[in-house]
Amino acid sequence: MPSKNIKTSGFSLAKGKELKGDDYYDIKSIGDLTVAIVCDGVGSALEGAQAAKRTTNYLINNLKQKPKTWSIEKSLKSFISSINSILYEESQIDYERSELVTTLSIVIIQGNRLYGANVGDSRVYLHREDSLIQLSSDHVLDEEGFEGVLTHAIGIEKTTEPYYFENIVQKDDKILLCSDGLYTVMDEKSIAENLILGSHSLIKKASKSQKDNLPDDTTAVIVEILKVHERDELMLQNLPIPESLHAGEIIDGYVLDKSLIQNNRTWLCTKKTKQYVIKFAPFECRESEVELDLFVKEAWNAKRLKANFFPKAVIPKNRTQRYYVMQLFKGEDLNEFLEHRHITIDDTVELAKTLLNMTQFLVKNDLVHGDIKPNNIMIAKDDNENLEFKIIDFGSITEIFSSVTKAGTPSFLSPERFKGESISESSEIFSIGVTLYLSLTGKYPYGEIEPFQNPSFKEAKKPSFYNNNIPHWLDSVILRSISIEKVRRYSHYSEMQYEIKYPQKVKPFFRKDATLMERSPLSFYKGGFIIMTLINFALLIWMNA
Repeated sequence: MPSKNIKTSGFSLAKGKELKGDDYYDIKSIGDLTVAIVCDGVGSALEGAQAAKRTTNYLINNLKQKPKTWSIEKSLKSFISSINSILYEESQIDYERSELVTTLSIVIIQGNRLYGANVGDSRVYLHREDSLIQLSSDHVLDEEGFEGVLTHAIGIEKTTEPYYFENIVQKDDKILLCSDGLYTVMDEKSIAENLILGSHSLIKKASKSQKDNLPDDTTAVIVEILKVHERDELMLQNLPIPESLHAGEIIDGYVLDKSLIQNNRTWLCTKKTKQYVIKFAPFECRESEVELDLFVKEAWNAKRLKANFFPKAVIPKNRTQRYYVMQLFKGEDLNEFLEHRHITIDDTVELAKTLLNMTQFLVKNDLVHGDIKPNNIMIAKDDNENLEFKIIDFGSITEIFSSVTKAGTPSFLSPERFKGESISESSEIFSIGVTLYLSLTGKYPYGEIEPFQNPSFKEAKKPSFYNNNIPHWLDSVILRSISIEKVRRYSHYSEMQYEIKYPQKVKPFFRKDATLMERSPLSFYKGGFIIMTLINFALLIWMNA
């Protein structure tokens, strides 16, 4: 959730008349994540304050560098386990006992979802509609006479198992993280009543209740949800999904003219003499929240990703059914175009530039298209009779480095995608390369691959083998982009973009097993000449011996 949709505050007071306590907290925005942490250094330990600070900083720094393929749950559990091991091992070396010890409570908010974990007795509460609910779980003994004695804390044992939880947040929710110093002097009713004033006022209220002589360090961090993310708002809208649609039907002023796809969910429509494309949510969205989330994500991406290589899209504010509307791009897809005519070298270069500009634009939003192929490229002529390209299919757009996406068409997937590797710039470049190869030659570099097939990739022929108009530099660019070996392929869009822009700087690309004759005819003949000269010289000496 963007930080503008969230308000945060944090405050801490040391116990009694002390100037500095053992508690430590931090609040950070990391990309689309809001992270809040409270650590309560165990007072009976020599290095409790240091443990609290180090744990907080360690988690913040590692979340900044978290692998994009890791879920938040995996990240939290892994990083908590790591800092626990580090502090425990250091304590054993320096003190031969556990002295770097702290409790931990942490929450991460992404979109409308809250992820949290705690170790020890620092708590996490959710305040909603005048109710205060504890989300965390105290790791303390409940035996009489031992109340409040910790059973788990960071650094106390070699391994630790945090209590992990997830929840959906709503507008006006407040999440409170606090050390035990707060809830031992204020009951939940008092906390709920004073939460609205912010963390500073809440802690001051707690201090005042103890005549400004707090028995323990006391810390509170409050995260307030001011507004739900737009995508989450779209998800929460209670809109009907029509089971069937028919020509002539009028929905919110849009007259359905003709179904464009066999499933009858995408239609050519007319409103006030203008034509558009309207796409309805699949009927399966009625029963499946996963399918509904995918459609909402598609519509949201279509609306927000504004660039000249995408058709314009809107989600009408007062719609009465679940759909979105796109600009009608009059033309045909590249696959249809190639069935009755060829694409020129200049147009292919322009297509490559369009695809690379599109992928560069998406990667700035941590996204990839996911299904680059001729069927998803619309083509038409502009006013100057030049070919113009638009990229379609917002439904395939997904997060870069996603390892769970099923996006993509087999004939355009890189070899590593068939092995379950995550989608990346390199795998998208492979799809671009196959699209260019097919556009120029009418053939797939590795043959047409059927769904569920486990293909074996053999070296592709040069595109110029089928089309001798292709210049050597473009041959090399395409072959490098579709290299079977990932290490020989472009790693980033910018690398391929540079060579498309400056063809004179393109280095020849050869198969790995290419002979010297293929790689460098001049060197081959020079070498042959030298060898023959040496042989003749040796024969001359032998004959005169």
